[in-house]
Amino acid sequence: MAPSTFLDSDIAQIVAGLDGAEQGFSGKTVLLAGAGGFLGRYFTAVFRHLSEKVLSTPCRVIAIDNFITSSERRKGPDADPLIRIMRHDVTEPLNLDEAVDFVVQAAGIASPFYYRLYPLETLSVATTGTRNLLDIATKWHARFTFFSSSEIYGDPDPRHVPTPESYRGNVACLGPRACYDESKRLGETLCYIYHERFGTSTNQIRPFNVYGPGMQQTDYRVLANFAGQIKAGRPLNVYGTGLQTRTFCYVTDAMVGFLLTMLKGVPGEAYNIGNPVPELSMLELVKEIEVLLGRSLAHRIIEYPDSYPADEPNRRCPDITKARMQLGFEPVVALPDGLKRFLDWSDKAYVIQG
Repeated sequence: MAPSTFLDSDIAQIVAGLDGAEQGFSGKTVLLAGAGGFLGRYFTAVFRHLSEKVLSTPCRVIAIDNFITSSERRKGPDADPLIRIMRHDVTEPLNLDEAVDFVVQAAGIASPFYYRLYPLETLSVATTGTRNLLDIATKWHARFTFFSSSEIYGDPDPRHVPTPESYRGNVACLGPRACYDESKRLGETLCYIYHERFGTSTNQIRPFNVYGPGMQQTDYRVLANFAGQIKAGRPLNVYGTGLQTRTFCYVTDAMVGFLLTMLKGVPGEAYNIGNPVPELSMLELVKEIEVLLGRSLAHRIIEYPDSYPADEPNRRCPDITKARMQLGFEPVVALPDGLKRFLDWSDKAYVIQG
């Protein structure tokens, strides 16, 4: 039997972290775009858990995806009464036959490997797709949540690290990452315009390096890469200098922040969702994993491969003061704990690639 894409205990931890706010989903209908992705699968699992075990009245989810970079997963052979799965490309208009209360735009191509492979699709889903979904939210007076990215800050000036939502960014409009960075920035502008012009209740979420069980091995992000190389007994490949820094947010903490934004976010506002500590280099991340595993790991610093865009930011660390004050968001999973959960899962889920 294939391993689950998430841990049941993690789903329960997410729900517990909402501390009663989840009743705001009772009896509601959620349109979830990007349902087949890493975060989309967590949203689906959380909403199913809420409906089956927590909410006074179940919520319904209309889950849409074109599955360009993920596979379609269903619970059982027949239609799920709580989760309606639709294969649909959000860059095309969607005609719904029912009202919705929440619209989540989590559709997108977030892996650098894939957005280098699909640059036009990356642009379209964050712009045309976002506008199509904003039209639906405006029609039904639904709350709209757009998954932006910490990449909208580009390579921040060190004086603005940790980076607050007010920082305007240092982003290149020409280059291998521009299709992703600039499309997310334009998606946020669309949210701003719809809020200002039509009164649509919009929020933008800027996630910072979310990780955990369910990350696809073929996404080629740093922790997925490391886990696959550990599984195969190969040296860890560290790109560039290895001195570029990141903070990592375990998926349970991130999901609590995302759901609180949906329920409590101030209309028209953007929120950083991530863990501000520890900020560590990729070489320091290797050492953290060595401590966790209790053994040394061979590693090598290599040039960026052609399939991976090289102009990545030197630092990435969020200021989450706004989310703390307005949403009550507070990460609770320390990096060693989160890494252990992820590596234990990936050791069972990942396969040795040639």
